[in-house]
Amino acid sequence: VHAVIVALGCAPGLGFVHTGHVKSFVYDIADLYKADVTIPIAFDVAARDVADIGTETRRAVRDRMRNGAFLDTCVRDIKTLLREDDGLIEYGPEAFEDPDFEARNVVMLWDDKGRAVAGGTS
Repeated sequence: VHAVIVALGCAPGLGFVHTGHVKSFVYDIADLYKADVTIPIAFDVAARDVADIGTETRRAVRDRMRNGAFLDTCVRDIKTLLREDDGLIEYGPEAFEDPDFEARNVVMLWDDKGRAVAGGTS
């Protein structure tokens, strides 16, 4: 999650729910996936007879992240959360079926002259 936030040009410390830490935004975004990713893995590992729960849990999380779909989901969700909106909020998978979604879903940042620049651009 931290790598995605930095790659998009966002500030890892600019949290909305978590505050006062250099990784506040990382924790905010990670919490979006806790129930879907880490909690089921924790129960799966705890149900098995393993010698080192910590190591097995880290490996299971790593294996879950390996195919790249999680990173794509993080990028999409962060862009959706930070984009300027026209007041209409779309939820669920249908919200991302629009073929022009990627074109209009750009996080804008400011350069050193105060101009708007698409995130991830140097």
